[in-house]
Amino acid sequence: MSLVLPMQFSLGVGLFYFLLPASWLSAVPVLILYAIGIYALFLTSNIYTVAAARTIALLRAAHAVGFLLTLLTAFLLLDTLFSLKLGFLVNAIGSGVIVFPLLAQGFWSIDLEHKLNADVLKPALAGAVITMQVAAILSFWPISVPVAALTLTTVSYVVLGLGQAKIQQRLFARTVREYFLVGAVVFLTMFLTARWSG
Repeated sequence: MSLVLPMQFSLGVGLFYFLLPASWLSAVPVLILYAIGIYALFLTSNIYTVAAARTIALLRAAHAVGFLLTLLTAFLLLDTLFSLKLGFLVNAIGSGVIVFPLLAQGFWSIDLEHKLNADVLKPALAGAVITMQVAAILSFWPISVPVAALTLTTVSYVVLGLGQAKIQQRLFARTVREYFLVGAVVFLTMFLTARWSG
């Protein structure tokens, strides 16, 4: 599971790069982002591997980096998917295929079990289904591709954050309110940026 995020991050940056204008002004920042991101992910994966065998002080920092880069990876891949301008069914299925391994890896990183269990797979599957449903709806919504990708990334943020808090037994009412507040702000922004015709 520790290789899922580096693999999807590499895929996301590679596919997103082809959507940018062909110039060195766009290539250099992407290459710098990739170099920093993949280095951080390899360090994070190394910490997860060690932490699976024994307690390590850097695990909390690895969780924070992994969480952030999971969301960035989701955004890059979802933006690429919606940029292809495919039908709602392909968008829905593609979003599920993208998000499920990211969520599974994010939940696995909390308990670091040697085998995937129901505590990891069930919330990851539920989050993927929710993302698929939102992706299908957004396919008909008059919003830009980055806004659609950001909205779906926010869904992943809420699901991953709440799921990790539940696994850590820190799912308090305040935590739920904070995650849903961020989700509500992003969804409100999506509604306000919609370009309705007529």
